[in-house]
Amino acid sequence: METRTPNRLPFHRWAVFPVLMAQLITLLLAALVLWQWHGPVSGYSGMCGGLIGWLPNVYFASKAFRFSGARAAQAIVRSFYAGEAGKLILTAVLFALTFVGVKPLAPLALFGVFLLTQLVNWFAPLLMKTRFSRP
Repeated sequence: METRTPNRLPFHRWAVFPVLMAQLITLLLAALVLWQWHGPVSGYSGMCGGLIGWLPNVYFASKAFRFSGARAAQAIVRSFYAGEAGKLILTAVLFALTFVGVKPLAPLALFGVFLLTQLVNWFAPLLMKTRFSRP
């Protein structure tokens, strides 16, 4: 029996790449707006919140969307589970590190930009080039 390694896609070819870029642009713009209107503490707190939302999504994407093809079905399922578990753990660790290590902190800006970054996921189907249809 021949063992084959699944096909790996480059980062820019992942289906989720436009969503990750939209999240990054959103968090950078929100942090910049907070910095300008509410000062540097709100700006870097917003940046921390956006990165807490974005970095685990990048980790999940790197685990879940690196394989393609029908022969890689088992690897895809395994990587989705591993990616989701890692995403949840990474989010909790980043929140804990932020609250322990970043002083002073503007919690409203932190959670606001975190939620704004997560909202991009809700609108992800509008950002995707390929449309998935039901069989």
